[in-house]
Amino acid sequence: MADILTPTLGESVTEATIAKWTKKVGDPVKKDEILVELETDKVSLEVAAPADGVLSEIKAAAGDTVTPGAVLGVVGQGASAPASTPAPAAKAAPEPVKAAAPVASGSGGDSLPIAVPTMGESVAEGTIGKWLKKAGDPVKKDEVLVEIETDKVAVEVASPADGVLTEIKADSGATVTPGQEIGRVSGSAAAASSPAAQAPAPEAAPANSGSAQIPLSPSVQRIVAENNLDPARIQGSGKDGRILKGDALAAASAPAPQAAAAAPAAQPAVAPQSPAAPRAVGPREERVKMTRLRQTIARRLKESQNTAAQLTTFNEADMSAVMALRAQYKDAFEKRHGIKLGFMSFFVKAVVAALKEIPAVNAEIDGTDIIYKNHYDIGVAVGTDKGLVVPVLRDADALSLAAIEKGIADLGKAARDGDLTLDQLQGGTFTITNGGIYGSLMSTPILNMPQSGILGMHNIVQRPVALDGQVVIRPMMYLALSYDHRIVDGKEAVTFLVRIKEHLEDPQRFLLDL
Repeated sequence: MADILTPTLGESVTEATIAKWTKKVGDPVKKDEILVELETDKVSLEVAAPADGVLSEIKAAAGDTVTPGAVLGVVGQGASAPASTPAPAAKAAPEPVKAAAPVASGSGGDSLPIAVPTMGESVAEGTIGKWLKKAGDPVKKDEVLVEIETDKVAVEVASPADGVLTEIKADSGATVTPGQEIGRVSGSAAAASSPAAQAPAPEAAPANSGSAQIPLSPSVQRIVAENNLDPARIQGSGKDGRILKGDALAAASAPAPQAAAAAPAAQPAVAPQSPAAPRAVGPREERVKMTRLRQTIARRLKESQNTAAQLTTFNEADMSAVMALRAQYKDAFEKRHGIKLGFMSFFVKAVVAALKEIPAVNAEIDGTDIIYKNHYDIGVAVGTDKGLVVPVLRDADALSLAAIEKGIADLGKAARDGDLTLDQLQGGTFTITNGGIYGSLMSTPILNMPQSGILGMHNIVQRPVALDGQVVIRPMMYLALSYDHRIVDGKEAVTFLVRIKEHLEDPQRFLLDL
């Protein structure tokens, strides 16, 4: 048997939604054949079969929310496995032993390690929260045992197999690193089966809600305790009705309905007038749930504002030279390279030249350290129907104008088609956003954390300017540099923007590396 696991989802992506399964239980599958599609707030992922065999079990149905490392299903060995495994388990006494045997063999021994998962790019350590089980307690495969908190996300660690939690190697409050062993689970199916058989009986009687039967993660427990919430009244949106942190926060923000439900006799007249958790929608209004991408955009932008000491400095550039160069060579350029000569390649070249001179703008803060980047991977913001994404143009300093234009065009097409990969969305060192294509005259862009700078391009407008004592009309563009004042000083930020202005007004400068 082989587990079908949720892959690593990329920087800042902590969960995904099952879009659809391409196979049903009992269907034969081949190794590397696509079995399920996952949707995240950034990209869609395909998960392939880990081995030849039969899809014997689906553990996460379409619409379920899963986390990296979670088991989505199981591929069995041979065509008879899926038909025989579930049926005999319910009929005969000797057959449950056969049904339990694959669990023990799949675990690969009497004891399995519980390891700290990868916690995202630039996250090197985390802190152990509260263990939901004690040493000696029975556990089930994929049952959450402990939550690890990092500076970016909270990561739930699940049991790798049915069995017993035999050892806890990292107590609450301990600092751990990815891959570190924090405990062990016995792989004994017999040890796990008897407690599992006894557990549902006492839980079935008092529980009124499916989500109330599932253990709460430490972060959910904290929200429930702080807000005096009843878990049985919280509708869980996670797998098997699990209450997620967002569910608890939503319940905490709407105490009025719970209070009315708790004391209907005391205030019968007020209860019907109490507002529901979501605001009532009028006849000329429409309520639409935020997409995962939009929720992530909102969260990351707010995190950026709360984390960095953001400041914006402005300048303006005369675009006459770039526009004249484009007009002179656009036909020959397109004929030679098969791509139109746009403005973005000039801006990328100007940004790279300025970053080389002012390296602090190309750096990032990591705790009490500064990481200076000796590579120039430029993120280019792209607006799509689903929201804003920032694919990354790698090693922009080594690319020609034509290669930059082709790279940006390919990234833009992939973004609009929803074909971006995780690698194309992470690791940028600086970002460029062009609000000018929508007519923006001026803006203050928000940093794309953990980067320390973002350049805002704007609309080119014919404006009167003073030149050599005369008023002339020139195509002018306002430039905005938002930067993290914790690492970039005002002098460096202003100098950086002045260098970009100089390169745009005299493009030969970066062509000659001046």
